Amino acid sequence: MRLSGADNTTSPLSCPRFSAAVPVSCRIFGGAVVEDQGSIEQALRELRERTAALRGYLDIDAREERLAEVERELLDQQVWADKVRAQELGRERARLAETVGAIRALEAGLGEATELFAMARAEGDRATEEAIAGDVAGLRTRLETLEFQRMFPGEMDPANAFLDIQSGSGGTEAQDWAEMLLRMYLRYGERRGFATEIVEVSAGEVAGIKSATIKYVGSYAFGHLRTETGVHRLVRKSPFDSGNRRHTSFASVFVYPEIDDNIDIEINPADLRIDTYRASGAGGQHVNRTDSAVRITHGPSGIVVQCQTDRSQHKNRSQAMKMLKARLYELEMQKKREAQERLEESKSDIGWGSQIRSYVLDQSRIKDLRTGVEVANTQAVLDGDLDRFIEASLKSGL
Repeated sequence: MRLSGADNTTSPLSCPRFSAAVPVSCRIFGGAVVEDQGSIEQALRELRERTAALRGYLDIDAREERLAEVERELLDQQVWADKVRAQELGRERARLAETVGAIRALEAGLGEATELFAMARAEGDRATEEAIAGDVAGLRTRLETLEFQRMFPGEMDPANAFLDIQSGSGGTEAQDWAEMLLRMYLRYGERRGFATEIVEVSAGEVAGIKSATIKYVGSYAFGHLRTETGVHRLVRKSPFDSGNRRHTSFASVFVYPEIDDNIDIEINPADLRIDTYRASGAGGQHVNRTDSAVRITHGPSGIVVQCQTDRSQHKNRSQAMKMLKARLYELEMQKKREAQERLEESKSDIGWGSQIRSYVLDQSRIKDLRTGVEVANTQAVLDGDLDRFIEASLKSGL
């Protein structure tokens, strides 16, 4: 028999007496077996203590005060005369309300469960005790989700994100690997509930892609994806090799946040080179017969951004400028963090160095070289199941 634990994975349990009417001495909460009434009481006490600690860490009192201030500002009609300011306040209100509301709901749930458990124990109501044991599992899952969000301390972590993929040297094999990564990261976005859009893709000469950019829209998209930046190494028996020999390929991934239009990033028009070209999709098919795609090159930094999402050249140019602003902002943030690396160097070093993850398909092994996390179900990972890798990276402070 298999039951779903709080970590959203399915775990086997050796509990021979488990059934719909199993006594409280063999109930489950948060992936653990509750042995008796004392265990339920202990679990509730532990969850209350962790929730109180989280309330302090997140400074919920200050957030509640700020939420009230923002709501008062939004009631002022003068604020709406400045659409940019109003939108900024609206986004801040949504973020504050989400965090404050989640803590309030968790505290209310714990309070209700604690009160009901005390009543059930006093009355000897085993059925209610069993129901509360199940409630504890749900409360633990909600708390762990909130605790996970503590790992997003960065100023830009809540932002939308762009993810660039660049194939390494190796021709068709490397370009096919880049397309596999494109599919993997699109699937990851779907699993996380992010809206995804392929902003730019350059088809490979025979198969696969040379490069691509994905845009993610959703709360904490950048926070979730930022640790994916680095070189990804593939080892497999190549389908493009008639001798079925083992090949090693590389592709780089670079993640950066979307920057709001109201953030002041000064760009000298004289530093830009803007080219237009005919948009095409993977495989070479044309999506437009006009030169609607836009490529912008920023001379001082060497940054190149491309967009071919829309049939309108004007819209593609606007989106490309937003991408350029985001890249320049991230470049400045890297300087402030004394990263000592130029932005383009972090994308161009595709080779045996700077690897973050190794995908050895013929041995059914994918290993993160920074955290040591290893997964045998390679197909699940390539289908977008990256949670174990990303969570471990965030917990380690990468």
